[in-house]
Amino acid sequence: MLDTGIIAPLLLENLANRYAYVLFALLLGIGLYMMVSSRNLVKKVIGLNLFQTALFLFFIASAYVAGGQAPIVEKGSEATYVSPLPHVIVLTAIVVGIALTAVALALLVRIYTEYGTLEEDVLQEVRHDE
Repeated sequence: MLDTGIIAPLLLENLANRYAYVLFALLLGIGLYMMVSSRNLVKKVIGLNLFQTALFLFFIASAYVAGGQAPIVEKGSEATYVSPLPHVIVLTAIVVGIALTAVALALLVRIYTEYGTLEEDVLQEVRHDE
């Protein structure tokens, strides 16, 4: 039988050491919940941004190397190096995410001027009536 008096402190210590993954899960859950449950299109875009940010955090946190150095190799060096590739990919994804957000918000402005609402239910009714 497992002793819960030992498991709880070990679990808390493990979570404290991996706070980036806990934050990743929290942001991912909040972003996904906002995208699925909200009927307001602006809130869906905000949820998408939170979801993207969670994925960026996960990618960078998983690429972390304890004691790693910049990948500048010198002769006779026995150091541990960090790959710059995950950072470059996340930087590119951030730029794509900003462009996606800008296009989405521009479309939302156009939808609001055309229909006068950003609520998904009302938009479906208006589109059905046309």
